[in-house]
Amino acid sequence: MKTTDLKVLINQFLDYLEIERNCSPLTTRNYRHYLMRFWKFLARKGSILSPTPPAQSASRIEAGRPTLSDMSLENIRNFRLFLARLKFRDNRFLKKITQNYHIIAIRAFLRYLAKNDYKVLSPDKIELPKVEGRAVKFLNAEQLERLINQPTAGSILGLRDKAILELLFSTGLRVSELANLNRDQINLKTRELGVIGKGGRARLVFLSKRAVSWLGRYLAARTEHFQPLFIRYSGRKDVSTSDKEMRLTPRSIQRMVEKYRKKAKIPVVVTPHTLRHSFATDLLLHGADLRSVQELLGHKNIATTQIYTHVTDARLREIHEKFHSGNR
Repeated sequence: MKTTDLKVLINQFLDYLEIERNCSPLTTRNYRHYLMRFWKFLARKGSILSPTPPAQSASRIEAGRPTLSDMSLENIRNFRLFLARLKFRDNRFLKKITQNYHIIAIRAFLRYLAKNDYKVLSPDKIELPKVEGRAVKFLNAEQLERLINQPTAGSILGLRDKAILELLFSTGLRVSELANLNRDQINLKTRELGVIGKGGRARLVFLSKRAVSWLGRYLAARTEHFQPLFIRYSGRKDVSTSDKEMRLTPRSIQRMVEKYRKKAKIPVVVTPHTLRHSFATDLLLHGADLRSVQELLGHKNIATTQIYTHVTDARLREIHEKFHSGNR
């Protein structure tokens, strides 16, 4: 007999994402976070911000243990209201796009359940609200130079940080992809490396001459045996320290970028993803086509790459001005 215990079913769905869909650990972790927040909401009888008292609710949750029948349209609506009014200690509210991620996770969970012959609410009945398009944040050439020139080459730490910044801009790698690189993945002669990106998709990434130069200097200065391409230089380490313990984390790389952003006095937020946007923008400004940029970024769908229309629109205007006979 199939279980109707919602927590058990959520865990089965997460296993499905990891094993059959080959989703990244980060994706699986995010889905767990969104669905367990929904589960906890239901476990509190869905009463928080509910328009009707719990005793009158159409779906009663017995003994704080939600079941499949509790995934009703009413409970999901109440959950959306809860998310919209969720306030943190620093008086921040949950961003609209983050609220949407919760609903996307619930819809994916419902599709999984329907695929496995559970009688559940149709995901199509749960509409996603429109979210304002996000402006792509990227650095111009002058800001990029200021940022990348902040690390000093007089120490192994400075060489590492310089190599990281050059590599981020040279390749457009996601910060998790960069943090997971090992030394043996880098071919400085052919100036390329292979990475496994989102969804387990492999792609070839190319290095600029500048990035190769700084990576070569950094690797030549290293005297230890650790395999990660980028390692930490603080904290305890001895012969028993593992590669995993030495590997620089994505969070550490984010903090490093922010440190140099402040030193460069750049008046906007800069993250490793800003350098990924800058990489794509730079290619498009210098004539690359959108499909090629899609491949270099590792985007599954061209629609994802179309966030860079701020660049392509400008180029289309230039093409129209230059080639249309009405402008002569």
